[in-house]
Amino acid sequence: MIDGTALTASMVVPEVADAVGSGLSPSLKNFVLSIIAGGVVLTVIVGVVIGVANFDPRLRKMGFQMQPYGIQSMLKEGHKHLSGLDEAVIKNIDACKQLSNITRTSLGPNGMNKMVINHLDKLFVTNDAATIVNELEVQHPAAKILVLAGKAQQEEIGDGANLTVSFAGEILQNAEELIRMGLHPSEIISGYKKAINKTEEILEELVEKGSETMDVRNKDQVVSRMKAAVASKQYGLEDILCPLIADACIQVCPKNPSNFNVDNVRVAKLVGGGLHDSSVVRGMVLKHDAVGTIKRVENAKIAVFAQGVDTSATETKGTVLIHSAEQLENYAKTEEAKIEELIKAVSDSGAKVIVSGGAVGDMALHFCERYKLMVLKISSKFELRRFCRTTGSIALLKLSQPNPDELGYADSISVEEIGGSRVTIVKNEEGGNSVATVVLRGSTDSILDDLERAVDDGVNTYKAMCRDSRVVPGAAATEIELARKLKEFSFKETGLDQYAIAKFAESFEMVPKILADNAGLNAMEIISTLYAEHAAGNTKVGINLEEGACNDVTATNIWDLYVTKFFALKYAADAACTVLRVDQIIMSKPAGGPKRDPAAGMDED
Repeated sequence: MIDGTALTASMVVPEVADAVGSGLSPSLKNFVLSIIAGGVVLTVIVGVVIGVANFDPRLRKMGFQMQPYGIQSMLKEGHKHLSGLDEAVIKNIDACKQLSNITRTSLGPNGMNKMVINHLDKLFVTNDAATIVNELEVQHPAAKILVLAGKAQQEEIGDGANLTVSFAGEILQNAEELIRMGLHPSEIISGYKKAINKTEEILEELVEKGSETMDVRNKDQVVSRMKAAVASKQYGLEDILCPLIADACIQVCPKNPSNFNVDNVRVAKLVGGGLHDSSVVRGMVLKHDAVGTIKRVENAKIAVFAQGVDTSATETKGTVLIHSAEQLENYAKTEEAKIEELIKAVSDSGAKVIVSGGAVGDMALHFCERYKLMVLKISSKFELRRFCRTTGSIALLKLSQPNPDELGYADSISVEEIGGSRVTIVKNEEGGNSVATVVLRGSTDSILDDLERAVDDGVNTYKAMCRDSRVVPGAAATEIELARKLKEFSFKETGLDQYAIAKFAESFEMVPKILADNAGLNAMEIISTLYAEHAAGNTKVGINLEEGACNDVTATNIWDLYVTKFFALKYAADAACTVLRVDQIIMSKPAGGPKRDPAAGMDED
């Protein structure tokens, strides 16, 4: 042990001192011995520290592990924390740009299809942006904001989701350029807010005069305003689809058009034939056959039973002791007599059709046949609810005699074979019904799914028309005029906002550029021609994709609804400003362990 006294040359082992001292001067000998003595002290100190550390495990742990500091000491292990321009803002913008690049090539009538396979291995081949972003299962938090903006547009209007996501990605890309130039995100957000407010003012000025008054039951007017929305999904088929959609919507339009419900227009997809074989049915089309042998009824009164048509079972099991064959025969006869009594009561009420929401018993079906009652089975409670709305029926909980006001009515209910499939058609030609069905025909399920999305867009456009029928010129005519006037507005601003406003205006050029690129045209030439025409006062000049030139698009009835443009640009700007406001991302460790393989242990069937 060392007691703290100085270690001198005399304290070194004598043999070492003699070995060192041989042949050296006294002063040099003392110098060498002092160095050796210092090494001994250092070795002893290190040995003492190691011994103490080995004795106390807490000190040993502190010696080899650094304590967390800052935000790491506040959050659980496994979290992620990103901050600053490069880590948070630029990476957020990059994620949004990647999502925008996926959807933007599907914009317009010549938009490309995307093949999306979701987590259930279901295949989607479509250019509908709402379907694409729904099935992508986006994980990045910033890109999710754009997905939510697209979903909000789809729920509010039913069309324009692609414009929302693509435009938001474009203005974020331009914001990135401004950030790299040195502008602060707050200045960019301020400029973007001024730009979107000015855009709303300019959009009001571009509304076609007289379009605010429209008869939503006039088929020609409806088709002309629906054409652009349907053509963006099924280019070349809009002349077939638009009249079908317009007929279906006009049939179910209530007295107050603002109460129009898109759920009242149904789509029945039947494989076989072609789109030219499609039709509209005033009523419902059920994709299954009748249960019994009666396949057609005219002027039908309908009784609907939600729980099924069968004998009701007791809640608890019972035991019956039978002593003779006569008792067994009487037991069965009692059940038959009870069911016959119930079915006869339904028949006596005037009903010709029984609709069951559950199982139909064999004995009940036998007596239905005896009393000439047609039997339908509808398993889906949603479809049963729509059937009741179509026919005016009231669904009864148990099998009993219905009152006259609980019976529904249909002009005819018949089973027909369409393309090899047997379907039940419920017609109400005299009106008073609230459901119409568009029967679509096509060669494959994938084509029919895409046609259904086009019909949904058309129906949602009709609903938007009922709310606000104002229109603006389509085919990028409105976007170029917005870009031109916003650039003029930016020149009048004196602060740093002018750069953000100018970039916002430049973002509108995305629409004509994508339309031209998708059609195989020279985008720069098209944009310069549009600017020249609009500067000369021809504000209705857009891109005629069929001719590959720029001319007045209103002559060919290419209109966009004002409300679709308004909400699409508003949601896009709001989403972009939300992303730009984020300067830090803090993510906790995902819950749970590794994901189980869903296919493990399952048969292929």
